[in-house]
Amino acid sequence: MHPAVAVGLVFGGCCSNVVFLELLARQFPGCGNIVTFSQFLFIAVEGFIFEANFGRKRPAIPIRYYFIMVAMFFTVSVVNNYALNLNIAMPLHMIFRSGSLIASMALGIIILKKRYSVSKYMSIALVSLGIFTCTFMSAKQVASDSSLNEEDGLQVFLWWLLGIAALTFALLMSARMGIFQETLYKQFGKHSKEALFYNHALPLPGFLLLAPNIYHHAVLFSQSELFQVPVLGLTLPIMWFYLLMNVVTQYVCIRGVFILTTECTSLTVTLVVTLRKFVSLIFSILYFRNPFTAWHWLGTAFVFVGTLMYTEVWNSLGPFLARWRKRPKEE
Repeated sequence: MHPAVAVGLVFGGCCSNVVFLELLARQFPGCGNIVTFSQFLFIAVEGFIFEANFGRKRPAIPIRYYFIMVAMFFTVSVVNNYALNLNIAMPLHMIFRSGSLIASMALGIIILKKRYSVSKYMSIALVSLGIFTCTFMSAKQVASDSSLNEEDGLQVFLWWLLGIAALTFALLMSARMGIFQETLYKQFGKHSKEALFYNHALPLPGFLLLAPNIYHHAVLFSQSELFQVPVLGLTLPIMWFYLLMNVVTQYVCIRGVFILTTECTSLTVTLVVTLRKFVSLIFSILYFRNPFTAWHWLGTAFVFVGTLMYTEVWNSLGPFLARWRKRPKEE
């Protein structure tokens, strides 16, 4: 498949996925569990049919390693989605999750004893400063909410702090999972499709612990206003339509990233994913009118410039631009 198609899948799938997630979270902030369960179930069923060949194909990586990876992946997914129920706005959610570079570098130094160049440390400092700026300004907004009395305001702020703690935990756990995957792939080779299937199939029994919450939101979704699906003419509750679109776009997003990793370098993949996050952030702010001050924009700029510095994209763009400038002279 041409890389341009993969880039289109990433931007189209991932950006629209964020939109449908925000539509769901705005109506029912605690719907993270049913969203996570639906995404896992869809990808697990697809993988069982096309990757595992209805259970007949043996995994290339021993199943015991997948159980360890799955425990981390399940925890990260549930905690990230649940953070939306703790007064965390979607733009801050996206910016905070962009700090994965910080967690990856910190754990890489501690666990893998890695050493990095000065430019890498500078880029991480920029990302850290950006996330701190956005988080600090969001904290001021939560604390100064004029619609709440002092007691309620304190309670909302404490829940927000818990949300920040949850996002921080998920960030570190995700980085640890990345290191675990890296060591597995070095030992057994890369098997991305297989890992995608087992990471989504094995955690499904764990959702039994969340069954009451999932059922409660399924009932709430069924009680939402009816919506007629364009072209198909089907009528269903609008929240179920949002959930269906969220699941489908999540699958398109994941498949797009997977194709991109097979067709392009890791640098290109990182650049595309970073730009996609930026587009999603801009759309979330403009379309949903999420509160975003000049300080938030400054913090966002730090995060994305730091990310691009880390990937050393400037070094790759330099020779390309030089060749592009020379071309008219040669002709």
